[in-house]
Amino acid sequence: MNAQLTIALDTTPEQTERLIALQAAFAQACNALAPLVQQTRTWNRVTLHHLAYRMLRERFPHIGSQMACNAIYSVSRTSRQVFQHPGSPFNIARLGDRKLPLLNFTGTAPVYFDRHTISVRNKKLSMYTLDGRMHFSLALHPEAEAAFHERKLREIVLSRDAQQRFHLTFSFSAPEEDAEPAAAMPAALPDYVMVEATQ
Repeated sequence: MNAQLTIALDTTPEQTERLIALQAAFAQACNALAPLVQQTRTWNRVTLHHLAYRMLRERFPHIGSQMACNAIYSVSRTSRQVFQHPGSPFNIARLGDRKLPLLNFTGTAPVYFDRHTISVRNKKLSMYTLDGRMHFSLALHPEAEAAFHERKLREIVLSRDAQQRFHLTFSFSAPEEDAEPAAAMPAALPDYVMVEATQ
C-alpha cells in the first residue's frame, strides 16, 4: 500500500454544508495567525503555539481546542512552503530584511485533523465538525484497514474539489521506518493561499 490513502466522502447536502462551514472557520483561524507570522517571522510550530494558542481560543471558541492546534499546524506548514521552499519567490533568503508578505488562506484551504478530531474503527469514520461529530461508513480493503492499526499516522487532511466533493487523505509512515523521516517539502505556493506581497 502507498504511504497515502485518499477516501471520498459520500456526503448528504446537509453534511456538505457542515463541512464547508468547518472549512471556512478553519481558514478564518489560519488568517488570524498570518499577521503574527508576518510581524514576528515566526512559523516554528511550537513557538507559534506558545504565541498564538490563547488568542485563537479567545477569538474562535467555536472551533475547539484541538482544531486551534491544527490551525497552528496548518499555518506553520504553509509558511514553511512559502518562506523556505527553494523555488518560492518569497523564500526568506531572497527577501532578506524586507517585510514578509501576508498569507491569506482562502475558503477552500484544507482542514487538518488528528487522532483527537477524527477516528477510524471497524470501518466507521467519526470526524469533528462545529456542531458535533459526523459519521461515515468506509469500504476499506484489508490492506488499507490494516494500515490504521500497523502504521504511524502522520497527517490527516480534508480537502474539497471544484465539484464541492470532500476527500480525506491519510498519510502513513512506511512500515520499514523506525523513526519518522523529514517529509519532502511540498511544492511552493499552494493554490489555496494568496500571498499579498509588500513593497
